Amino acid sequence: KSLSYVYPIEYRLTVENIEEPFTDFLPIRAWGQHVEFDKLQVQFHTPNEEEVDFACEFVETFIYPELELLNEKCSKMSNEERLRSLTLVHYMAIGCLRMVPRIDSKEIENLVPSVAPYGSKYQAQYSIYAKEPKFKENLRMRLLIDIGKLIDILAENYSDDASSMKTALKIYSLSSIYYGVFKHDADKLHKHFEAAKNSFINKLYGERQYPRFLMIERITLQCERFSLTNFQSLTEIDKQVILKLFELSINRYGEVRKKKFSVRRDAQGYLFSVLNRYLFSYQVIVDRIIELLNSPGEADHDQIKGCLYILLGNHSFFLPTKHSWSMIEKLWPAMARTTHAKKLTTQRLLDHINETIGKQFDTQALIEDTNDISRKAAIDLWKPIEENELEARNILRQQRNEENVKSYINLMETLNSLLRGDSLTWRQQETTMSLMWLLLQKRVPIPSSCIRTFVDFLVHDNVELRKIAEEGIAAFCRMQKPPRIYIEKTIDEILQRPVNVDQCRPGDRDDNLWITINDYKPPKTQKEWEETCFLDKSFHGYYKWPKIIKYPINKRERYTKENMPQDVAILYERFIDKNFINKFTQFMVLDEEKGKISFDARRFNMFKGLFRNYGLALVDNFIERLYVLIHEKTKEKQEGSHRVAAEIVAGMIRGSKYWTIEMLDELWKKLIPFLDEVCLNLGPETLSYWASCFKLGIEDEDPRRMYRPIEYLRSLINTHATGNTFLETSRWYLLQTVTNFEWRVPAIWCFINEQAKELLDHPYKAIRERIAIVLALSLTFDVTLPNGQSTRHPDANKFIDMISERLQQAIEVYEKTPLANVSGQVVEIDPEARKALNFIETVIQLHTHLFSKCLQPIKSAIIRIFPYLCELESIVANDDFIRKNLIVSRMCVAMSYLHKPFMEALIEQLEQACSSPKWHARRAAIEFVQNMIFCNLFNARPYAQRLRQLVFKCLFDEQFEVRTVASVSLSGFYQCGYIQINNDDLKYFRAMSKTSYFTKVDGKKVTSVENIVKRHGGVLGLCAIVLSSPYDIPKYVPEALMLLCEHSHDPDLIQKSIKKALSEFRRTHYDSWHEHREKFTEDQLVILADVLISPSYYA
Repeated sequence: KSLSYVYPIEYRLTVENIEEPFTDFLPIRAWGQHVEFDKLQVQFHTPNEEEVDFACEFVETFIYPELELLNEKCSKMSNEERLRSLTLVHYMAIGCLRMVPRIDSKEIENLVPSVAPYGSKYQAQYSIYAKEPKFKENLRMRLLIDIGKLIDILAENYSDDASSMKTALKIYSLSSIYYGVFKHDADKLHKHFEAAKNSFINKLYGERQYPRFLMIERITLQCERFSLTNFQSLTEIDKQVILKLFELSINRYGEVRKKKFSVRRDAQGYLFSVLNRYLFSYQVIVDRIIELLNSPGEADHDQIKGCLYILLGNHSFFLPTKHSWSMIEKLWPAMARTTHAKKLTTQRLLDHINETIGKQFDTQALIEDTNDISRKAAIDLWKPIEENELEARNILRQQRNEENVKSYINLMETLNSLLRGDSLTWRQQETTMSLMWLLLQKRVPIPSSCIRTFVDFLVHDNVELRKIAEEGIAAFCRMQKPPRIYIEKTIDEILQRPVNVDQCRPGDRDDNLWITINDYKPPKTQKEWEETCFLDKSFHGYYKWPKIIKYPINKRERYTKENMPQDVAILYERFIDKNFINKFTQFMVLDEEKGKISFDARRFNMFKGLFRNYGLALVDNFIERLYVLIHEKTKEKQEGSHRVAAEIVAGMIRGSKYWTIEMLDELWKKLIPFLDEVCLNLGPETLSYWASCFKLGIEDEDPRRMYRPIEYLRSLINTHATGNTFLETSRWYLLQTVTNFEWRVPAIWCFINEQAKELLDHPYKAIRERIAIVLALSLTFDVTLPNGQSTRHPDANKFIDMISERLQQAIEVYEKTPLANVSGQVVEIDPEARKALNFIETVIQLHTHLFSKCLQPIKSAIIRIFPYLCELESIVANDDFIRKNLIVSRMCVAMSYLHKPFMEALIEQLEQACSSPKWHARRAAIEFVQNMIFCNLFNARPYAQRLRQLVFKCLFDEQFEVRTVASVSLSGFYQCGYIQINNDDLKYFRAMSKTSYFTKVDGKKVTSVENIVKRHGGVLGLCAIVLSSPYDIPKYVPEALMLLCEHSHDPDLIQKSIKKALSEFRRTHYDSWHEHREKFTEDQLVILADVLISPSYYA
């Protein structure tokens, strides 16, 4: 191989002479530079005459004796000797076949009808030599003959010698497909190239700007790929190779089970390599596979299994989805009806094949058309075509189209007849029907018998067949739907006034008010309804208007009994039948297992198509059935019944999109009473189905088109309270589905906001939790964008300010009036205090939801309400659930990115909170500061001095809990570098820590609480310095530690803080103490050791 290989000699980054003096050329100046393709100057090593002659002599000297030995003494050789000879031949073949031309053999014609040739008669090989290699004979032919005979002998007499068989198969396949490059080597080179390319991408340079060595690697890769794609036309010799490998792939070997499977799998792998090499070569084996699958009586299990493995293929070859209708026409029915897959292993193989077909099959072109544009492009690319040539090729194309259509119709009818017959098992029926479903398309009419089969199988006993039938009916409805009529207008023509379409002003504007629900007046006549411009996608008009708006008019052809084609009438006749609908829906109720029931979008699509195509004709029968479903008495069926009813109603709402006004009015006259009945029969298990019903029914629709369902949803909160907590909660839950309309229903959001804010102190917790979510959603689209306009949605700032006022009142009420009064043995709950606590709890949840629901959660009012969130800490201290929610709500503010105005305002609020008379509020505020800085480290730099003063102030707070949290915050600031430790801080803490906590009162020495606070604050500051360096020992830490050691006999309060700090210091520095101790003097180490192991430390 080394003698015959052609490769680049060098991969230098530059083409300049690197041996020149550095004064003339400095190579580092060219590092990473792009080199033009024309200036690459790639140098390849090309084998010279001596190397070529030596290679030929070497091969003839060694390969022929080994071949003779294998031919003459194969039966006398041991397995090891046989493998040795085959290995030598194998590696010599890899080296020399690069130099050996293809075997001259007759090309197999008419594999597929084609005007242009799809193979090349010429060898365009990568390897170029100084002279033509000369061998005694074509070594490819010699290897095919000799190794082919050897394989026959091994298969018949030595099937236990799997290693020799595998090597022989390699040599045999290489003789046909190998021309110097292996596909896996090219793939490996490509993977390496892509990795290197990604690491050198520089977007500033633009595309295709890479260093020289990378482009040389790309040239090498391209040459190897070019070599891999040669000789794609099949010859008689290659056909014999394929047939032999096929027989070996299905052969039955008599020895050990594991070895025979290994040999068969190896043969299949090499068969796939050969089939991949030559175009349409799979046709050589198709008839043989079909013959084995269709063979009557008992068949050889190993042969059938081998056939199925060939059909399963590998990652690069999969026969059942090859683009040939004539092959699919014969192969798929054979796979579906074969009677030889009785064992579990073969059944699994068939299932795997069917699954792979479903993943890989793309509907192939039945009718191949060309237009004037494609013909002109072909002429520009190649040459002008004579009229007679064009006519002959048109005839050939028409013949191929007719053959494709004929094959397709025959295939569908054959599969359908198999389904209708009684020869298939249920598993085979599932396979057959799934294949039929994959074949559905709209270029050629589907046979009526197939449509009937899908409809009939909707009420089949097999649940899997019913599911496939449902998908088939949904596909038929989509193929049969009448076309929409599109028109194009400018925004000026729609509004009848000029509008600037070039300026981008995102948000609510005068020129996009008309596509919102605000001030919308439903049309009274059909003409007005059809002329209304409905734009379903929510992005229309938000930023700017396109120059031309293309939209469908609100009118569509509908099928009637008079104009109904046969394929459409088949569906109509079945779904107009009440008995069929009853049976069909009964099966759907039972389709899903308990615990696995979910809203089925597949069925929704089916019902949507049915109501879209047939209009009101089906409504009465379904409405009657819907009442039966929601009043199901059997407990086990109630959940499934509601699911099916929700799927049908969703299909009605979405399918009525293009109905006339009269039809829609009639539909909603029937739907509204039904939906009212649904709302009275909702349960925890069924609520999600009806939410999905409304969501899918109105999703991606113009709100003006869907004003009826919107009005119904709005009416749910207009009605008086039912007294049932769950039903009240459910109504608000269903109302949330209007979020599908996003910014285009501002009036609805304003109405929801007004209604919901009155229920913030509702007595029932479930309703309050839902109200908090709905209110957050109502504020979602109050956004301010660059160059944007004011919003029509509820104003978040005004709303939160109103909440702040009520929150202050609630706090005052709760603090004045105890929640519970105990008189004797009776505990009385004060209603006003209870109401205030309910309001407080809801506001906390609302505040949290704003950050998950709103597009711009940080508002000035959010900053203004922050002090109240700190004050609430004392109220909720005894309720863990509310307290945790309160912490999360404050954390949401801290984790948000705060722009300069918000940061400044928030720091002012923090200073106010840290001056609060309530120590809970002071502690919450100083705890919040640390989290805020960690999440806004860079934009908070200008405020470092103010926050330092704030933390120092809290460090000497009169409340122990506030001082402790301030120490933790200060340590965090030191550790992240927000505040630098300096001598002034250390001196200040030293001075404060030495404050005497004794004072004289009336001549007596007593402990001063004020002095203890100062002394404790100084100690906590020293602790912050020590704990700010958990991984090293900066210069201030040893002195701070020594100062802390001096306080080992201070009051208990101070001692506990010191012990905690020293314990944490010991834990964080334990593993690296042998290095860290070098930063201490000997005296300091002695003092530190005494303190760390003293009894007082462990006390």
